[in-house]
Amino acid sequence: MEEAAEDMMEIDTPNLARMKTTKTRNVDVIGGFGKVQEVFKDVISRPVSTASIALSAMQEAMKPQRQTVLVQDENQLFENSLRTLLEDLVVQAVNEEVPVMQLGRLTGPEDDGRGLVTRLLDIVLYLCERGHVEGGMVFQLLEDLTEVSTIKDCKEVFGYIEGKQETLGKPELFGRGKLVMLRTCNQLLRRLSKANDVVFCGRILMFLAHFFPLSERSAVNIKGIFNTSNETKYEKEPPPDGGHLIDFNFYKTFWSLQEHFCNPAYLVQYPARWQAFSSSLSTVLQTFEAQPLGDEDESSSHLDEDDDATFNIKYLTSSNLLSLELKDPGFRRHILVQCLIVFDYLKTPGKTEKEGPRESLREEVKTHEEHVRKLLEITPPKGKEFISAIEHILERERNWVWWKRDGCPAFERVVQDRKVVPDSNKRRPRWRLGNKELSQLWKWAEMNPNALTDISRVKVPSVTDYWKPLAEDMDPAAGIEPEYHHKKNRVYCWKGLRFAARQDLEGFSRVTELGIEGVVPLELLPPDVRTKLHGKSLERAKQKGTKKEEEGVASAVHADDGQMNGRGSLVDSVHDMEDGQALLPDSTPPTDAGNAPVGEKTDDDDTGKSSKTVELSNKNKTKEEYSRADIPGSSHSQEPKGESRGSTRKRAHPDS
Repeated sequence: MEEAAEDMMEIDTPNLARMKTTKTRNVDVIGGFGKVQEVFKDVISRPVSTASIALSAMQEAMKPQRQTVLVQDENQLFENSLRTLLEDLVVQAVNEEVPVMQLGRLTGPEDDGRGLVTRLLDIVLYLCERGHVEGGMVFQLLEDLTEVSTIKDCKEVFGYIEGKQETLGKPELFGRGKLVMLRTCNQLLRRLSKANDVVFCGRILMFLAHFFPLSERSAVNIKGIFNTSNETKYEKEPPPDGGHLIDFNFYKTFWSLQEHFCNPAYLVQYPARWQAFSSSLSTVLQTFEAQPLGDEDESSSHLDEDDDATFNIKYLTSSNLLSLELKDPGFRRHILVQCLIVFDYLKTPGKTEKEGPRESLREEVKTHEEHVRKLLEITPPKGKEFISAIEHILERERNWVWWKRDGCPAFERVVQDRKVVPDSNKRRPRWRLGNKELSQLWKWAEMNPNALTDISRVKVPSVTDYWKPLAEDMDPAAGIEPEYHHKKNRVYCWKGLRFAARQDLEGFSRVTELGIEGVVPLELLPPDVRTKLHGKSLERAKQKGTKKEEEGVASAVHADDGQMNGRGSLVDSVHDMEDGQALLPDSTPPTDAGNAPVGEKTDDDDTGKSSKTVELSNKNKTKEEYSRADIPGSSHSQEPKGESRGSTRKRAHPDS
């Protein structure tokens, strides 16, 4: 038993330690809550300026580690403490039956127009704006305050929000609290009545339009979803008393148009719905045209200025009132403008051809649109001015549609500081080389002649050195993300193309087929990248080179054969010339043979014969050497030329 008890104690010891630590932490948290609430209750009860008391109150309540800035845990504790204090103040206001924003407001000369809740919100807003606490804290307090307040109190709370709109919209606060503010306003809109709280709803929508930037995607209906929950209810069956003053079939036809106005996309998707809509609209337009309005209807339709605040655009749908509503120019304009809005939607081309309207539907839309415009022009008062204003609004609406289809690009542009134009009256200094930079550069060159030949001077890199970074990006083993590749840098690519155009025309020619990566020299690329990028081109080049090599060998062979044949014919012609000259002495008799005596020789004859014989033998020897030197392996060199020469020599010298 003792051993079992010891085991249980060993098991429970860590849990007991954890429980003690948690209990101590909870005590510290509760103590921190109480400290913050005590300090801030005392601070907000005094009518002092926010800037003089906010930081000191936070330091006294939290004692932060960084003196002026709260860390994450301190921020959470501080926010929870203030939310609890705010809830207590709301409960106190309800018990005292005073408005929440007027609780604790002083009277007399000390009244600064602020209550306890207002002072608390001002202090938190000051701390958030200066970065002492987390920027979204004030938005969280405003959301809590609107959730626990009545509609009447929410109007005053929202008035405070409207007054602090510029401060809340600063970048350091807007980024941390925009979603909380959007949620707060949407919750308020759901609680409000669209019939009784129209002005308050308008204030909220106007605040959101000013608070959020124009290109905020959360405020844009990018998908173009229609509000199908806005249904118009009307009588489906005629009343039993039969007291209606107009044809009930026309009544049903007229109000059935609202079902099509609620979701115009169905008119394109379902042809049957378009046929029903077109038929009903033609009936209504013909009725409007058959019952034109006069001046008396115009004067009776004016509203007093006091009634404008209570005037709503949701008309009553009772069958007994339709005859009176048709005489109202504003009522007719409302219906006709709805038609123009639907027509403008149907004419807008879709993202694809299937989403766009059919050609037959476009023609019908054009016909109905012309009819509606004609009715608006004749509807008093100032029909032409009214239709002109509506067309301008629809034109702007089309611009918004295209803006959303382009992805809602931002409208804000960075303001660039304008350069101050120097005074033209001042005399500009004259520089030696036209401007200050060139003159200074020339001055440095005169002082340091070796500047241009310095090794450390910046030089134009070679193509191989320049494309090395891009080649490293293309290597999958490097693991460089595509968004950091050098090919994304337009200046880098432009400089590289200029270098390639000057130093590597072959690589420059590949840019049209392979892009900027094709300009990189092949020796810089890894084998797999080179094969993937230049595989086809390398194979084609290899095939082309093989073909050229074969053609070169064939042409060389043909050239050698032609040269050998030409030289052989030249040798034949030389031999023919030798034979002709050798036969010449036999066929031609000596000049003085007939006059000389028989058996008598003169010195002149011997001298002439010997000189001619020497000259002819030298000429034959020269031709023989030329033939042997030029065609060593030809068939002519293998003939027994000794006999021919011998015979030639024997014929040339018969006396020998």
